[in-house]
Amino acid sequence: MRRIDVLGIGFGVFAAGGIAYLLLQGTGLDSTTAGIWTQVALVGGLLGWIATYAVRAVTQTMTYNQQLKDYEEAVLQKRLEELTPEELAKLQAEIEAEKQNKGVGNGE
Repeated sequence: MRRIDVLGIGFGVFAAGGIAYLLLQGTGLDSTTAGIWTQVALVGGLLGWIATYAVRAVTQTMTYNQQLKDYEEAVLQKRLEELTPEELAKLQAEIEAEKQNKGVGNGE
């Protein structure tokens, strides 16, 4: 996210709070009550945003993690494509041997 985006979002949240305050006052609430309800709404929105961030961090679905996963898969795919047929056959044989060893170790 660019710096100008952060400033825009901050200004937008500030403006939304002011508009909510004015709307609540327009509905007949006194300024103190309107201010309290505006703060409740803004803090609730902030806590909701933090909750979504925490969920994305715990489940590792954040942009950086996804980009890293995509990069690792692309590198592995490129390496696989660069293998000669002999190297590919050798790698497949090693994989099959590991599968058989794991099957024997697990009692299968």
